[in-house]
Amino acid sequence: MGPIAYVIAILGCADGSAQCTPVATMPTRYESRATCNAATADALAQSTDFDFPTIVAQCRKAAAVPAAQRLERAVPHGVDHANG
Repeated sequence: MGPIAYVIAILGCADGSAQCTPVATMPTRYESRATCNAATADALAQSTDFDFPTIVAQCRKAAAVPAAQRLERAVPHGVDHANG
């Protein structure tokens, strides 16, 4: 099992923050919960286009990705994956 990575989940909450719904996951992966927590303020600042009274940023463990898939996902968007 590889190292644990964290991502920031953006949650939209109704008044009182009792009921929150995941609305986005930031693309950046963090190597520790501490570095993830440190980035939540910036993530919130970028997440102003959701129609909820309260927006919350929360660090969560990233889904484990096998090494072969991890390399494939590192290819920038817009690159043609067709062979030939």
